[in-house]
Parts: sequence; structure tokens; C-alpha cells
Amino acid sequence: MNSVLQREESAEFQIIARGGEDRPRRILKYGDTFAVLDSHGAMGVSGSAADGLFRSDTRYLSAFEVLVFGMRPLLLGSNVRDNNLALDVDLTNPDIYADSELLVPKDTVHIRQTFFVYGDCAFVRLGIRNHSTDRIDLPVVLLFGSDFADIFEVRGMRRKRRGVIRIKSSADATCVTYRGLDGVETAIRTKFEPTPDQFTSNSAKYSLNLAAGEQASLFATFDCGADKRDASALFLRNLASVSRDERKRRASRISLGTSSDVVNQTIRRAFNDLAMLVTETPHGLYPYAGTPWFSTIFGRDAIITALGLLWCQPHLAKGVLLCLADLQATESDPLNDAQPGKIIHEMRSGEMARLREVPFGRYYGSVDATPLFVLLAARYYDRTGDLETVRGLWPNIERALSWINGPGDFDQDGFVEYQRATPDGLRNQGWKDAVDSVFHADGPLAHGPIALAEVQAYVHAAKLEIAQVARALGEEEKAQRLESEAAKLFARFNEVFWCNEIGCYALAVDGDKRPCRVRTSNTGHVLFGGLATIERAKQTERTLLGPDMLSGWGIRTVARGEARYNPMSYHNGSIWPHDNALIAAGFRRYGNLAAVETVATAIFGAASHMELMRLPELYCGFRRVRGQPPTSYPVACAPQAWASAAPFYLLDSLLGFEFETANHRICLSNPILPEFIDMMVISNLEIQNETIDFGLFRSGSGLSVQVFRNTGNIQLSIEQR
Repeated sequence: MNSVLQREESAEFQIIARGGEDRPRRILKYGDTFAVLDSHGAMGVSGSAADGLFRSDTRYLSAFEVLVFGMRPLLLGSNVRDNNLALDVDLTNPDIYADSELLVPKDTVHIRQTFFVYGDCAFVRLGIRNHSTDRIDLPVVLLFGSDFADIFEVRGMRRKRRGVIRIKSSADATCVTYRGLDGVETAIRTKFEPTPDQFTSNSAKYSLNLAAGEQASLFATFDCGADKRDASALFLRNLASVSRDERKRRASRISLGTSSDVVNQTIRRAFNDLAMLVTETPHGLYPYAGTPWFSTIFGRDAIITALGLLWCQPHLAKGVLLCLADLQATESDPLNDAQPGKIIHEMRSGEMARLREVPFGRYYGSVDATPLFVLLAARYYDRTGDLETVRGLWPNIERALSWINGPGDFDQDGFVEYQRATPDGLRNQGWKDAVDSVFHADGPLAHGPIALAEVQAYVHAAKLEIAQVARALGEEEKAQRLESEAAKLFARFNEVFWCNEIGCYALAVDGDKRPCRVRTSNTGHVLFGGLATIERAKQTERTLLGPDMLSGWGIRTVARGEARYNPMSYHNGSIWPHDNALIAAGFRRYGNLAAVETVATAIFGAASHMELMRLPELYCGFRRVRGQPPTSYPVACAPQAWASAAPFYLLDSLLGFEFETANHRICLSNPILPEFIDMMVISNLEIQNETIDFGLFRSGSGLSVQVFRNTGNIQLSIEQR
């Protein structure tokens, strides 16, 4: 993704990290609408620029707060429900004085605030109860506001001009309309029930009079569709609807339980976060990259997320493939870094994208999404046997392969390279797209065209594996040509990229064909793509697992001691869960199961210390110290799709799933359970519309398997090879 999106000369697209946040953030999402609140259930009151109710890259609601007796209530506790459907906050009054006399002691009034998002609306209910033995007069004020800021403004960009905001109010509702510089109008309608005693364009005031033990309920609806709806009825009906939708999703997915509470809670959180991030598109389900900054279509992120979930949720890959095929570039457009056959990097729909104040309306500046698209198509077919879908995608796959062999290889030297077409594009176009993420051993930044090590590995794996699909489609000659191209790439890559002096492959080769001789996690992706020789894979593994790269919480993006190493940076020393999951898959590919266990232990260990047991986009790469948790990265997205998929990818690498769809056969090849797991039960695992429930148990020095339910003729086996 592009959390640090910079021009070479400036930092125009960088996410600004601000201090002063004193409350944790809570995220709720449904479809294209999401909300960011603080732990008190408020927006815009505790230093976070990200607060608000957003839809389609626009912030509709920028402020929301509840006051009692003219003061901010005290927090008793707050919790996002396990299924991510709603935020429940328990508040109470502070001590209320008048002329030095204590009128209402603290903890007299209990306020239960429930906030959830459904469709294009946010719904709030305040349940207010008087716990004193006397009747009390209770003034309650709900404050709110809208700024219609574009997501890039929220991230820190400044605009010279903005559109016009107009406000219309009635006795119980207000409608705020924004007319952008492009003439597009958006609006939010705020409705309250019961009718407030006093109402302005940004406040609703109630004068409650509650007897001892009496409760009152207040409702608010923030409608980004600006429809006239009944707030209280909609709250109850839509809370039931969103709960029903969640139960339906949960019933159709696998379930997984282990002997480890850490793994169970991490997996449950990841399942629910993915369910929240996945969005319905005309082509099927698609995982948006992450909130708050990337709640939209990203090509690379969705593909890697789908790869990690392929063994347990293959239907997600189908939605990703069909959506990306529809968005595949058909012509050259330098402003969007588009060329025929390329797969989209990022898609934005806000005002600044529409006006091209940012270049990301439909932006194709990604060098790796295209080979990863081909790889996902091949692995989707291998997992499901769905030849009909792959046949329909074949023209898109061929166009992607044509880009790889054509415009993707600038100088036809056999490597896929990138170089932005205009100064407005991303300087770096691999997954490490920070401006300073590709550099030489002595520190200078590499210049383009740049060939990244991991991209060549993706190309190698994509060509080898899609060749089998070509055979299934009767394209034998094409299959042989793809295999020949993969073999040539293997030889050429090992000739140019290997750096014996650092014990791994170069990060990249720059425009002068100089290798960037830097120890980075990119070299682990070479193993993922099967582009290393056996001996060099072993050396690479030793480098990755050495103390300069393995922090104890995971493998760093850049090794300690390198010129630009910084454990607090975005890409030059931090730890990314998805990066570690891909490296672990590479270790599995080359048979180093002990290394897989090492990485899995580190990542699940980090998750055990994270808020809500949620793996974030990244965290700092400081060395693990006994008794201390990992250090957070200040503007990391959480939840984030490929981070949420990482635990599932790690389980895949631990268990060694192999699917033979034609034979209805599931094989666990050389499976292992890490020391902290003695037992694992997987239910509702699907192959060819049949499902199986089974358990793995540590048995002496090995593992045994027991089948609990089998709806068809699924064959399940463990094989030691």
C-alpha cells in the first residue's frame, strides 16, 4: 500500500503522524461506510485526525460527543463486540457541583451508548438510567459536525480551495450538503428521537427528568444517503439485520480451535476483521485493504490476502480475480501509470481523486500486482478445480502475461522493472513503496528502472503454475513456453541477484544494473517464488533467521546494521505480519519446517500483546525483551486485510495443505504443530462442495488425525516425505 506516498522532492502523500492521542481508536465498517471513534464513543475530541464517519473516501461526520451536566462523562468501559458489529460504551457522570455543593455524586447516572454502521448510515442509542434514590434533572447534549473532508485531507494534505457547505435544520433533524469543486453534491442527514428540547445545526439538547431507577433512551441516525428515516425504529431493525448478516457469513465459513488461547483469540479476531473488511462488489466479495486509510480496492493487498486464505476460504479469491480482471488496464495512460494488461494498484472515489489533485482514481503504479494476479488464478484453479471461472479469466491472464514480457520489462533484459511515468506517481512501486525503501549498501536511493527481487520470484512462480492451467485448457505449446521462460528467469536471476558477501539475494537491481546489496526481507519472497537454488536457499534462510533480521517478534524488513536501518520506519526495519507469512511459505517450500515454526511462534507471540489480539499492518522492529510487548507503529492500519490473513497463511505453512480436487483428496504434507499448540480442530473445510471436520493431535514425536464429520467422499491423509 502507500502509507508513505511521496514525491521525490516532497512528502505530498505522506500520512502525518500527530501526537496527543490519549484514547484508543475503535473501528466499525459495513460495505463502503466505516466509522472511527475513540474508546469513549466520541469523534474529534482527543487528538486523532482519523476520527469520523466515512463513505467512499469522504468524511461525512467529523465530530460527535455526548455531554451530561455540560461535562464530558467518565468512561467505565468500552468494547467492540467480537463480531465487530457494534461499539458498546459504558459512561457515567462526574461529580456535579453548584456553589461548592455536591448536587449529583459521580456514578449516579449510567449511560450505555451503542454505535453501529449499516448500509450508508451510523446509528446511535443512548440508554440513560438514574441509579440514585431521588428524582434528578439531567441535561444531556449531543454535539455533532460535518466537514466533508477528502480522505487525503484527513491524512494531512492541504488544499488551496474547497467546496461549499450548506446546512438546513428542522426541529429534530439537520441536513448538511457539500458541493465539491467538481460540482458533485454529497449530504448527511442527522435525525434525533425523541425530538430535542433545543436543537441547532450542531447540537441536540435534552432536559431529562428521571425518577429513581428510571431509564430513558435517545436515538440518533447519521445518514450519508440523506434520506428521511425514523431513528428509533431503524436502530432496532438494522441492528437485527446486521446481526443476521453476520450469522449468515459465520455459518458458511470454517471454524478453527486449538489448545492455545492465544491462537484461538488471534484467529477469531482475524476472522471477524476480515468479515468486516470484505465488501460486496458486482463481481463478488473483495477485501478492502484496511481502515482508516485504505478502505478501498487495492490490487496487491487483496491478492495476497486471498492467497493466505485460499486453503480455507477459496471463494474470496474468485471475487478478487473477477473484480481485478474487470479493472485491468486496456490502454496506456501515463498519468495513471497504466499500460495494457496491468492490474490496478489503487482505486479512489473522493473529490481529490476526481479532480486529479491526487493520482489515485484508477492508479496502476504497482509492479507486482500483475504477476501476483496470474499466480492467484493458478492457485485458485489448483485449490478448487474451477476451470469454468479460469477459462473466463484466460484473456485477462494472457494480457497480464503480455505485459510481463512486454512493457513490464523496460529494456528486455529478462526482469520486470518499474519507473513512474510522471512525477505525480509513486516513486517505488513494489510492496515497500516508501520513498526511501530501495537503496544501496552505502545508503543512496536506487534510481529506475528498478527490478525488485521479489517481483522476479512472483513472475517465476506465476509462469510455472499458470502453465498447468494452460495444459488444462489444451494449450500445451503455451504451457511449454511458459515453463521455458521460467527456467531462463531462474538462471538469469541467480546470475545477477545473488550476493555471496551478504548471504542472500540483492534487494533490487537499479537502472545502471547495479545490485542493491542490502539484507532485506525481500529475499525471503525469493524463496516463496521458488527462485533460489537449494544451496542459496539455505544461506538465505540463515541470513533471515540471524539476529540482525529476526527480532524475536518477527523478521525485520531491513537487517540491523544496514545503512538505512531504522526499527521505527515504515519499511526499513519494521515488522510486517504478511511479509513474515510469505517468508514462512518460502521456508515451507524449501523444506525448512523449523524455520516456519520460528516465524509462526514470533507472529502469534506478537499478536498476544496487541490490543484486541489484532495483528496490525506493521509494528516496530526493536529486539524482543523479556517482559516487554512489541512496540507499536503510530499510524499503522488496524484492522488491515493482509495482516488479518497472515495467521491463516502461517497455519497453511505449518500444516502443509495440498488439495487434489479431482480425487476429493486433502493431504497434510509433513505437518507440524508449534510447541504452544498440542491440538487443532478444523471444521467445515470444503473441497468440491463437500465438507469435513477433523482434528490434529500431538502423538509422541508425531501427529495423528481424527475425522469427526465427512459429508461426502473426502479422503484426508498425513504424508511424511
